[in-house]
Amino acid sequence: MDYKQEFLEIFYDNVEREGSEKILEWLEKSDFFDAPASTNRHSAEKGGLCKHSVLVYKRFLKILQNEFGENWGDKISAESVAIISLLHDVCKVNCYVVDFKNVKDENGVWQKVPFYKFEDSLPYGHGEKSVYIISSFMKLSREEAMAINWHMGGFDSRVKGGFFGLSSVFYNYPVALLFHLADIEATYLDENC
Repeated sequence: MDYKQEFLEIFYDNVEREGSEKILEWLEKSDFFDAPASTNRHSAEKGGLCKHSVLVYKRFLKILQNEFGENWGDKISAESVAIISLLHDVCKVNCYVVDFKNVKDENGVWQKVPFYKFEDSLPYGHGEKSVYIISSFMKLSREEAMAINWHMGGFDSRVKGGFFGLSSVFYNYPVALLFHLADIEATYLDENC
Protein backbone atom coordinates (compact mmCIF):
# COMPACT_ATOMS: atom_id res chain seq x y z
CA MET A 1 0.00 0.00 0.00
CA ASP A 2 1.33 3.45 -0.80
CA TYR A 3 1.39 6.19 1.83
CA LYS A 4 -1.31 8.31 0.19
CA GLN A 5 -3.71 5.37 0.17
CA GLU A 6 -2.82 4.57 3.78
CA PHE A 7 -3.29 8.23 4.78
CA LEU A 8 -6.72 8.33 3.14
CA GLU A 9 -7.82 5.06 4.75
CA ILE A 10 -6.80 6.26 8.21
CA PHE A 11 -8.53 9.59 7.60
CA TYR A 12 -11.79 8.11 6.25
CA ASP A 13 -11.90 5.41 8.96
CA ASN A 14 -11.45 7.87 11.84
CA VAL A 15 -12.33 11.47 10.98
CA GLU A 16 -15.97 12.52 10.76
CA ARG A 17 -15.75 16.07 12.09
CA GLU A 18 -17.56 18.86 10.31
CA GLY A 19 -15.15 20.43 7.83
CA SER A 20 -12.99 17.31 7.47
CA GLU A 21 -14.11 16.79 3.87
CA LYS A 22 -13.09 20.40 3.09
CA ILE A 23 -9.56 20.04 4.47
CA LEU A 24 -9.14 16.75 2.62
CA GLU A 25 -10.27 18.45 -0.60
CA TRP A 26 -7.72 21.22 0.06
CA LEU A 27 -4.97 18.65 0.65
CA GLU A 28 -5.83 16.91 -2.63
CA LYS A 29 -5.51 20.22 -4.52
CA SER A 30 -2.23 21.09 -2.79
CA ASP A 31 1.16 19.40 -3.02
CA PHE A 32 0.67 17.58 0.32
CA PHE A 33 0.80 14.08 -1.17
CA ASP A 34 3.84 14.87 -3.36
CA ALA A 35 5.85 17.25 -1.15
CA PRO A 36 8.90 16.19 0.87
CA ALA A 37 8.84 16.43 4.66
CA SER A 38 12.09 18.42 4.70
CA THR A 39 14.69 19.83 2.33
CA ASN A 40 17.53 17.46 3.20
CA ARG A 41 16.75 15.54 6.38
CA HIS A 42 13.83 13.22 7.18
CA SER A 43 11.74 12.06 4.22
CA ALA A 44 13.34 14.61 1.89
CA GLU A 45 11.75 12.87 -1.08
CA LYS A 46 8.66 13.11 -3.23
CA GLY A 47 5.71 12.06 -1.06
CA GLY A 48 7.77 12.42 2.12
CA LEU A 49 5.30 14.72 3.88
CA CYS A 50 2.47 12.21 3.56
CA LYS A 51 4.83 9.36 4.51
CA HIS A 52 5.98 11.24 7.61
CA SER A 53 2.39 11.90 8.68
CA VAL A 54 1.45 8.21 8.39
CA LEU A 55 4.59 7.07 10.26
CA VAL A 56 3.89 9.59 13.04
CA TYR A 57 0.33 8.27 13.30
CA LYS A 58 1.65 4.71 13.77
CA ARG A 59 4.19 5.84 16.38
CA PHE A 60 1.55 7.85 18.23
CA LEU A 61 -0.73 4.81 18.46
CA LYS A 62 2.12 2.68 19.83
CA ILE A 63 3.02 5.31 22.42
CA LEU A 64 -0.60 5.68 23.53
CA GLN A 65 -1.00 1.91 23.80
CA ASN A 66 2.24 1.64 25.76
CA GLU A 67 1.31 4.48 28.12
CA PHE A 68 -2.39 3.74 28.66
CA GLY A 69 -2.80 0.11 27.60
CA GLU A 70 -5.76 -1.28 25.71
CA ASN A 71 -7.99 1.47 27.09
CA TRP A 72 -6.01 4.33 25.52
CA GLY A 73 -9.25 5.42 23.84
CA ASP A 74 -10.50 6.53 27.27
CA LYS A 75 -7.79 9.24 27.21
CA ILE A 76 -8.04 10.39 23.58
CA SER A 77 -10.38 9.52 20.72
CA ALA A 78 -9.27 7.71 17.60
CA GLU A 79 -10.50 10.75 15.67
CA SER A 80 -8.21 13.07 17.65
CA VAL A 81 -5.25 10.73 17.13
CA ALA A 82 -5.83 10.79 13.37
CA ILE A 83 -6.37 14.55 13.17
CA ILE A 84 -3.30 15.39 15.24
CA SER A 85 -1.02 12.93 13.45
CA LEU A 86 -2.14 13.30 9.88
CA LEU A 87 -2.46 17.09 9.91
CA HIS A 88 0.31 18.27 12.26
CA ASP A 89 2.60 19.36 9.40
CA VAL A 90 0.12 20.99 7.01
CA CYS A 91 2.21 24.11 7.62
CA LYS A 92 4.59 22.67 4.99
CA VAL A 93 1.99 22.50 2.22
CA ASN A 94 2.99 24.39 -0.94
CA CYS A 95 6.33 25.45 0.61
CA TYR A 96 8.79 23.20 -1.23
CA VAL A 97 10.05 24.02 -4.70
CA VAL A 98 12.54 22.16 -6.83
CA ASP A 99 15.68 24.08 -7.73
CA PHE A 100 19.01 22.99 -9.18
CA LYS A 101 22.58 23.17 -7.93
CA ASN A 102 25.89 22.26 -9.53
CA VAL A 103 27.54 19.15 -8.10
CA LYS A 104 30.60 17.24 -9.27
CA ASP A 105 29.92 13.60 -10.07
CA GLU A 106 32.35 10.74 -9.32
CA ASN A 107 34.36 11.64 -12.45
CA GLY A 108 34.75 15.28 -11.45
CA VAL A 109 32.24 16.52 -14.04
CA TRP A 110 29.84 19.26 -12.97
CA GLN A 111 26.17 18.37 -13.27
CA LYS A 112 22.96 20.16 -12.41
CA VAL A 113 21.23 18.22 -9.64
CA PRO A 114 17.70 18.93 -8.38
CA PHE A 115 17.11 19.70 -4.72
CA TYR A 116 14.23 20.93 -2.59
CA LYS A 117 14.17 24.52 -1.42
CA PHE A 118 11.79 25.81 1.27
CA GLU A 119 9.89 28.97 0.33
CA ASP A 120 7.14 29.88 2.78
CA SER A 121 4.66 32.43 1.44
CA LEU A 122 2.86 32.44 4.83
CA PRO A 123 5.63 32.64 7.48
CA TYR A 124 3.30 32.15 10.44
CA GLY A 125 5.52 29.73 12.34
CA HIS A 126 5.44 25.94 12.37
CA GLY A 127 2.99 24.24 14.73
CA GLU A 128 0.99 27.43 15.14
CA LYS A 129 0.68 27.71 11.35
CA SER A 130 -0.70 24.16 11.16
CA VAL A 131 -3.28 25.01 13.86
CA TYR A 132 -4.19 28.18 11.94
CA ILE A 133 -4.67 26.30 8.66
CA ILE A 134 -6.63 23.39 10.16
CA SER A 135 -8.86 25.80 12.11
CA SER A 136 -9.92 27.47 8.89
CA PHE A 137 -11.56 24.15 7.91
CA MET A 138 -12.64 22.52 11.17
CA LYS A 139 -12.76 23.14 14.89
CA LEU A 140 -9.95 21.65 16.99
CA SER A 141 -10.21 20.75 20.65
CA ARG A 142 -7.78 22.56 22.93
CA GLU A 143 -5.83 19.32 23.43
CA GLU A 144 -5.57 18.75 19.66
CA ALA A 145 -4.44 22.35 19.12
CA MET A 146 -1.81 22.08 21.87
CA ALA A 147 -0.44 18.79 20.52
CA ILE A 148 -0.18 20.18 16.98
CA ASN A 149 1.10 23.58 18.07
CA TRP A 150 3.87 22.18 20.26
CA HIS A 151 4.80 19.00 18.35
CA MET A 152 8.34 20.32 17.82
CA GLY A 153 8.94 20.49 21.57
CA GLY A 154 12.36 21.94 22.39
CA PHE A 155 13.16 22.25 18.67
CA ASP A 156 10.47 24.91 18.24
CA SER A 157 11.95 28.32 17.46
CA ARG A 158 9.84 29.90 20.19
CA VAL A 159 11.52 27.69 22.79
CA LYS A 160 14.94 28.41 21.33
CA GLY A 161 14.07 32.09 21.62
CA GLY A 162 13.44 31.84 25.35
CA PHE A 163 9.82 30.69 25.75
CA PHE A 164 9.63 28.97 29.15
CA GLY A 165 6.03 27.69 29.01
CA LEU A 166 6.69 24.42 27.19
CA SER A 167 6.96 22.44 30.43
CA SER A 168 3.59 23.89 31.45
CA VAL A 169 2.12 22.77 28.14
CA PHE A 170 3.43 19.23 28.63
CA TYR A 171 2.28 19.07 32.29
CA ASN A 172 -1.21 20.29 31.45
CA TYR A 173 -1.59 18.45 28.15
CA PRO A 174 0.29 15.14 28.42
CA VAL A 175 -1.04 14.08 25.01
CA ALA A 176 1.03 16.96 23.56
CA LEU A 177 4.17 15.46 25.13
CA LEU A 178 3.32 11.98 23.85
CA PHE A 179 2.68 13.36 20.38
CA HIS A 180 6.00 15.22 20.40
CA LEU A 181 7.70 11.89 21.18
CA ALA A 182 5.84 10.21 18.31
CA ASP A 183 6.99 12.92 15.89
CA ILE A 184 10.59 12.64 17.07
CA GLU A 185 10.60 8.81 16.99
CA ALA A 186 9.14 8.69 13.48
CA THR A 187 11.61 11.32 12.28
CA TYR A 188 14.77 9.77 13.73
CA LEU A 189 13.93 6.07 13.90
CA ASP A 190 11.60 5.40 10.95
CA GLU A 191 12.78 7.88 8.33
CA ASN A 192 16.06 8.52 6.60
CA CYS A 193 17.71 11.41 8.38
